[in-house]
Amino acid sequence: MLFNRRDFLAAAGMAAGLAPAAADASFPYALRSASLMSSRVHYCLNTSTVHGQDLGIEREIDLAAEAGYTGIEPWIRDIDTYIRDGGSLSDLRKRISDAGLTVESAIGFAEWIVDEDDGRRKGLETARRDMDLIRELGGQRIAAPPVGAHQGPFIDLMTIARRYRELLEVGESAEVIPQLEVWGFSSNLSRLGDSVAVCVESNRPDACLLLDVYHLHRGGSGFNGLGLLHNAAIHVFHFNDYPASTPREELTDADRVFPGEGQAPLSDILRSIAGAGRRVTLSLELFNRAYWKQDALEVARTGLEKMQAAVAAAGLA
Repeated sequence: MLFNRRDFLAAAGMAAGLAPAAADASFPYALRSASLMSSRVHYCLNTSTVHGQDLGIEREIDLAAEAGYTGIEPWIRDIDTYIRDGGSLSDLRKRISDAGLTVESAIGFAEWIVDEDDGRRKGLETARRDMDLIRELGGQRIAAPPVGAHQGPFIDLMTIARRYRELLEVGESAEVIPQLEVWGFSSNLSRLGDSVAVCVESNRPDACLLLDVYHLHRGGSGFNGLGLLHNAAIHVFHFNDYPASTPREELTDADRVFPGEGQAPLSDILRSIAGAGRRVTLSLELFNRAYWKQDALEVARTGLEKMQAAVAAAGLA
């Protein structure tokens, strides 16, 4: 049976809710990798993890496959560099497919949330252009962080919800879902509760969250609220850990460490997002400069092993 996008959106239900439904009742089948349907956890490499090695998108794809991942989360800036150097999107898509990978998400920085009307219009144009790139690569999701409003004054949540709805409408046209990303250091959307409210008040069935172990801790939300989310609220979850030696308010992106090498309650987190038959993509996202000085393949392999160990420790393997 074939589903078009509107049929899927009608069937998927609200992305964020207060009571988990049966495991598969509203799971977005049309947006998941075929490989994921046979297991509840799918492993993905966010290319920030090896950004410092300056590999280029082609080598990053090969490396993800060699390390054993089945998904990749590229950055738009790396795709842009590849195109500027004469690369073809069709060739890149084939390389991803031949490597046995799926584009589970992508990292872009379109300023869809800002107060200034012209800036927001340009941000939506950028978002559409980025989504078109990802769709051409076979991807169906992109990050939607609060960039441009992460250092400014607090924006009313209902206002953000309207702006996120506009972004989702752009995504519907482009056939790529923007995932509302929590940034723990941001002036806006730094907390899980605020971001859930924006998803709910956007009144869109495709509204969803892009969450991160580090950001949930850095913003002060903690992790118990994860258990209140609907099954379709999270497609991709950025996985990492944070050290006990640094106060929460002083943590930076560069402080993230391999899963299991910090103090995050990873088993509890995993049971909340992947328990009770739920399915999720875990994307290893690190910015650790010490790792950037190491062999990239070894870093990628170690990260995958650490994620798999955390999943096993949570009883979800």
